[in-house]
Amino acid sequence: MNGKRTGSMAARWWASIVLVCMSLPALAQTSRPTIDWTALSAEQQTVLSRFEQTWADLPAERQNNLARGAERWLAMSPDERSAAQQRFRNWQSLAPERRARILERYRAWRELPESDRQRMRENFQRFRDLSPERRQELRERFQRLTPEQRQRLRDQVRSRRQRDRN
Repeated sequence: MNGKRTGSMAARWWASIVLVCMSLPALAQTSRPTIDWTALSAEQQTVLSRFEQTWADLPAERQNNLARGAERWLAMSPDERSAAQQRFRNWQSLAPERRARILERYRAWRELPESDRQRMRENFQRFRDLSPERRQELRERFQRLTPEQRQRLRDQVRSRRQRDRN
């Protein structure tokens, strides 16, 4: 095989792996009809080629997730694809227990009301806007707290949040 073809096959293989990873969290919980392989665009079929033989056996939800993932992959720039591949390699290198904890936290995040998620995004952005020195200082202060002090701090934040809602 020539180098260009090997590179292309490797890119498709990585694209398939990334798409499988991206399809893990079932983002849409509604049932959808299955997708016939021939209904996929030629580009989607190329990206999803490793699924061609088993496509008809995949659940409709998985087919839909993979098709959407292929569209996202095709819309990415080469740099974005490279970054996605690196994130997938990092994900794969995590211990199974760590991946399970991350998925559990992700599911909990998805169950939060949108208003809470938005508030958390805003708080995170405010933290990111702080100087690196101030962020490090806050991290160190939090790490020095005892578990009881951390819990009291969390309780205070929850109380403040409740007051703000009312």
